[in-house]
Amino acid sequence: MARTHKKVRYSPKSKGKEYTPVTAAQDVEQAFKVLEGRWKLLILFHLFGGKVLRFSELERAIPAISQKMLIQQLRQMENDGMVRRIVHHQVPPKVEYGLTDWGQALCPALDALLKWAALREGMAEGAARRGRNGTQRNL
Repeated sequence: MARTHKKVRYSPKSKGKEYTPVTAAQDVEQAFKVLEGRWKLLILFHLFGGKVLRFSELERAIPAISQKMLIQQLRQMENDGMVRRIVHHQVPPKVEYGLTDWGQALCPALDALLKWAALREGMAEGAARRGRNGTQRNL
C-alpha cells in the first residue's frame, strides 16, 4: 500500500479571499452598511430560526418602532437579500416575512457578538468585585 508523505496536504479548491488591513476594513464597512439602521438587528433576531412572521406580529414584537419605519427597514432588508417577503393574495391581504438563507447565515456572527458583549460584562463585574474587596483595580 502506498502512503503519501506527511507534508503533502490536500488544499481546498477555493481558499477564500486574502485580506489586507485595507480590504478587510472595506469589507466590514460594506457589511455594516447592510446592517445599519436602528431596527434591523432587532428584526433579524425576531426572524432567526426559520420563523416566518406576519407584519402585524413583527409590529407587536417591536412596540417602539413605528409602522413607517418597520416598512422601510423591511424593504431595505428585502432589497439587500436578507429578508423574503411572502404575499398571500387574499382578503384581507396577508404579508409574511422570513429570512433568506443569506440572512439566516448571519446568526452565528451575531451569536459571537452576543458572547463578546457578555464577556465584557463579566470582565466589568469581576473588576468591580475586585475593587470592592480592597484589591487594586487596573482598568
